[in-house]
Amino acid sequence: MTFLFAAGGKKMKCALFGKYSCRTRALSNSYSYFYILLAVFSENTANIQNILIMLAYTYLEKGKFGLIEKPAPQLIDGHDAIVRVTLGSICTSDLHIKHGSVPRAVPGITVGHEMVGVVEEVGAEVRSVRPGDRVCVNVETYCGECWFCKHGYVNNCSDSNGGWALGCRIDGGQTELVRVPYADQGLKRIPDNVSDRQALFTGDILATGFWAARISEISEEDTVLIIGAGPTGICTLLCVLLKHPKRIIVCEKSEGRAQFIRTHYPSVLVVDPSECEEFTLSHSDHGGADRVIEVAGAPETFELAWKCARPNAIVTVVALYDQPQILPLPDMYGKNLTFKTGGVDGCDCEEILQLIAGGKIDTTPMITHTYPLSRIEEAYRLFENREDGVIKVAITNG
Repeated sequence: MTFLFAAGGKKMKCALFGKYSCRTRALSNSYSYFYILLAVFSENTANIQNILIMLAYTYLEKGKFGLIEKPAPQLIDGHDAIVRVTLGSICTSDLHIKHGSVPRAVPGITVGHEMVGVVEEVGAEVRSVRPGDRVCVNVETYCGECWFCKHGYVNNCSDSNGGWALGCRIDGGQTELVRVPYADQGLKRIPDNVSDRQALFTGDILATGFWAARISEISEEDTVLIIGAGPTGICTLLCVLLKHPKRIIVCEKSEGRAQFIRTHYPSVLVVDPSECEEFTLSHSDHGGADRVIEVAGAPETFELAWKCARPNAIVTVVALYDQPQILPLPDMYGKNLTFKTGGVDGCDCEEILQLIAGGKIDTTPMITHTYPLSRIEEAYRLFENREDGVIKVAITNG
């Protein structure tokens, strides 16, 4: 039995593995030994001499992530692809996993679901991508064949790995190589005139914003209130702007984020939560916002969403909450509101990439900081504590 290690983290190609170049290094802790042994005894490891070691940021236990060594992924199914991650990011959902707010998250998985990269290998059944293609990776895993997928409800794909799997229930992308199931659905080729940084958010928060704007049924006569100007809120704003509503109001308590909106999107009205209800009433035509999109994810913002909506409005909730929220039906009786909520049906990535290529969407101002994978712990501290004006952090490999 032979393991392939190299001290010092040198870039090298393994003759036995023969497929990828990957960072290899000596094992440094007990977690790493565990995952290597797990790979050796896994039925999916066809040849233990083909194990290559890579760095992976891993959900170790509640409250603890760690950068450890793991075996590089291999193809399991004919619909799989292996992608070399060139650029990734940290999402607030990753923090929810860390703090135990995502019960379905599996300890031991590599976290991360925002990534772009280059296809290294594809299974025999993959048709839409090939080795060498630059691709964005969808946060959703979906088969494309079940009833839900055929109706566009890909978040509820009936496959056992369907929905949010990458970086939650199976290994994700805060690493060097990632296995993507159902690659024909989960990978989209990046146009030649679109950079990695431009495409980075396509498969997750930009897809979420696009989906939120779509299901909110926005018209050009509407006043749209977006609650929350974090990364997903900004992506939602970019997609709402494509609908050309009469006016857009963004509610945000952080002065730094509020100023970001004022600087980059001067046509948008910005208000503090303490003044939001009165401000929305005075800046709308029918007693409140026609469409409210709640992206912030706090009990007070959930309440604000329905209070600021006019009668018969649509309230779209895309936020992920740490705790259950109360829907006070007696208090809102007679408003006849329509609520739309849930996980993103991320099946619009190809259209989004074309909009980016055409200059209609630009998320690059959101990338305020960049760190290499080796310093991802620092990046997490910065992002979680909202230090130094951070909006989004890009994680590089190389």
